[in-house]
Amino acid sequence: MELIKYDAMINAISVCVSVDEVKDILDKSVALEMYAKQAKNFDAERKCATVRVRAERQCGILIKKMDKHKGGRPTETPSELVGGIESPKTLKDMGIDYKESVQFQKLADIDEDVFEERIQAVLAEDAQKPTASKIINNVRGTTGTGENEWYTPPQFIESAKNVMGEIHLDPASSELANKTVDAEYFYTEEMDGLSQDWMGNVWMNPPYAQPHIEQFMTKLADEYFIGNVTQAIALTHNYTDTKWFQYAQKRCTAICFTRGRISFVNPEGEKAAPTQGQAFFYFGEDVKAFFNEFSQYGFIVSPVSML
Repeated sequence: MELIKYDAMINAISVCVSVDEVKDILDKSVALEMYAKQAKNFDAERKCATVRVRAERQCGILIKKMDKHKGGRPTETPSELVGGIESPKTLKDMGIDYKESVQFQKLADIDEDVFEERIQAVLAEDAQKPTASKIINNVRGTTGTGENEWYTPPQFIESAKNVMGEIHLDPASSELANKTVDAEYFYTEEMDGLSQDWMGNVWMNPPYAQPHIEQFMTKLADEYFIGNVTQAIALTHNYTDTKWFQYAQKRCTAICFTRGRISFVNPEGEKAAPTQGQAFFYFGEDVKAFFNEFSQYGFIVSPVSML
């Protein structure tokens, strides 16, 4: 893709005022991306993918401004003549189905600065190109369903078992994820782990979007503090400046800050590029076991008296 054409498409997206305008650019970027892939020009393919995901976000922003029917979603019924005047185009008219509408609006919900940061983080990886699921999920863990599902690599699950023994509960999981975690009990998104009882040895890779990560990490810290959870290991991003990180840090007994960024895996076995480093929280009395096992992944911080 020529640089001048790439810049022109990016600029055109920012000035679009209607969904069908952006959809036209989106369709062209998808076609160009497919052409670049066939031509085995990965650099052009990445540029087209960048245009596509930017267009998808702009679609989401404009969809949110559309008139909505009683159900709260933009209407999908065909446009009709009302009083001799054609009614506004619907999403269906513009070739956007409900699933795409939801995904576009999720992109729109991401703060612009954060959105740019996530795109640049993906582009920093030589073999990666931006997609809506990578940007939305920001490389999240074992929650959600379908193509948006990202799992912890098995070696970290095994290390958690080496520290805690068996895993009794994974409160943010799915049936597919639990084939690796092998927890005695697990809660899916539909079961709402936040409203369930937590007990025993817990493994958790929570959803990283707010407010979910704060809710899951706060509940884990509280459940350990009151004695319902015996031990726990939680994998999160290393957002040390957030309230939930500081709250969990005060109640955990050790934290492992990873040396590099962990590449999560989707159901198809594809790896995703995270936008920042990770941290393993340990809640429990066997800090020495945690130190011996997880020091291979990074450096451990803990009260000196417990090491």
